[in-house]
Amino acid sequence: MHKLSSTILILLTLLLFNCKSANTIGKGEADYNLSTKQLIKANAKQVAVFKTLQARLKITYTDNGKSQTHSVNFRAKKDEALWINATFSVIRALVTPEKVSFYNKLDNTYFDGDYKYLSSLLGTEFDFQKVQNLLLGETIYNLKDGDFKASVDDGAYVVQPKNQRELFEIFFLLNPSNFKVKSQQISQPKELRHLQIDYIAYQDVEKQILPELIKVIAVEANEEMQIALEFKNVTLNEDLRFPFKIPSGFKPIEL
Repeated sequence: MHKLSSTILILLTLLLFNCKSANTIGKGEADYNLSTKQLIKANAKQVAVFKTLQARLKITYTDNGKSQTHSVNFRAKKDEALWINATFSVIRALVTPEKVSFYNKLDNTYFDGDYKYLSSLLGTEFDFQKVQNLLLGETIYNLKDGDFKASVDDGAYVVQPKNQRELFEIFFLLNPSNFKVKSQQISQPKELRHLQIDYIAYQDVEKQILPELIKVIAVEANEEMQIALEFKNVTLNEDLRFPFKIPSGFKPIEL
């Protein structure tokens, strides 16, 4: 598989902006005295509200000390579709609540399937909502749906289930100044796996707080992979198309 297509597929498995309408969010005054219920409510109020998003996405993939950087077009229709298109439509991906689809004209291959493969790699159920939340700086698990507790550590709120699951542990770090996600982490100690998504910076885009720079770190045993995401030239609520059709004669990717 071509390296760029592999990188995009890995991004979807683990699974931002510089423009005149966007201003980097600075640090505000922190409030460490909120209850867990108040903290979850404050985080929910910061969820970005938009219909569509378009940006130039810069992806830097690092594995075994070697890095590659690619830029692709990225589009999102909230709760419906995530779309990636490389130069001249050579590589294209479409993620919907139903499935993950992907093709590569460089080697005439494609993938068209559900989330079982993604879930098996992470050891936990993965779906469209979790991929979307990862990219938008929202917790991959809904904090309102579980029983959580909060504490303060190293200048951040740490939110975690009152009773961690046996097979994996979940931690969410929230920024006390704006209650956005600072980091979210899933660990599987028995499998020697750790997935960490760090939100290095946020910025204001048309009055919506969105990630400026995301760093994804995946560790399994002694192997570590990193993906840095930076979105440029972001715009919201434009009338966008999400074209996708697997060319005839392409061969399925064996995963």
